[in-house]
Amino acid sequence: MKKILLAALGLFALLVGAAAWWLHANLDSVVRRGISHYGGQMTQARVSVDAVEIRSTDGVGTIRGLVVGNPSGFRTPHALKVGVIEVALNLHTLPDSVVVIKRIVIDAPDVIYEKGDTLTNFDALMRNITQAVSPSSSSPTSDSESGGGRRLIVDELIIRNARAQASAAALAGRTVSARLPDIVLRDLGRQQGGLTPAQLGQIVARAISQRLVVSLGFDRAVKSLSERVKGLFSRGP
Repeated sequence: MKKILLAALGLFALLVGAAAWWLHANLDSVVRRGISHYGGQMTQARVSVDAVEIRSTDGVGTIRGLVVGNPSGFRTPHALKVGVIEVALNLHTLPDSVVVIKRIVIDAPDVIYEKGDTLTNFDALMRNITQAVSPSSSSPTSDSESGGGRRLIVDELIIRNARAQASAAALAGRTVSARLPDIVLRDLGRQQGGLTPAQLGQIVARAISQRLVVSLGFDRAVKSLSERVKGLFSRGP
């Protein structure tokens, strides 16, 4: 009986070890597919990633070529585009229900803030993410589907050197450009015992949107430029 028990425990340990090895060996493709698939479902916009490189030895890596498109009804090419994102994972937490991310650095993102007839593209993204977060939502991105119910804690998230553009329907493709002040968010999900990916996306989208509107006064700039454009068209040839 003792030998059977030892053999069973040995087999269990082997299976756990094999699963852990597979996860580490395929971590890049798992993260890449997760960002594109679940990100697109949550935002109801196109989300793509060129490459993910995460070292299985220490969990430090990069995400290259992230593009978050706009929901339907907006004309600008994207809401957010980032060449390189630096990520540091706590690998010991990967098998747990709450995964700890030590640090995320989003460097030099290209942000386009588009004002539509009733709301902005970031308002629309946050609305879609909120619907995904809602427990009563019939959205395909319920917690059980967006990562198997796993939650995230992010110790530090930095958005730096951002280039921001603002546009509106009346601008006929024109934009107002400015530099976005750096954003630093800490201990995301720590008090709550973790956040779903949708909740984390909601926090980041809100932080960017608030900084765009409040710090840069894009609404005023867009309105002023829109009035000038309308004035040019009203003069005629």
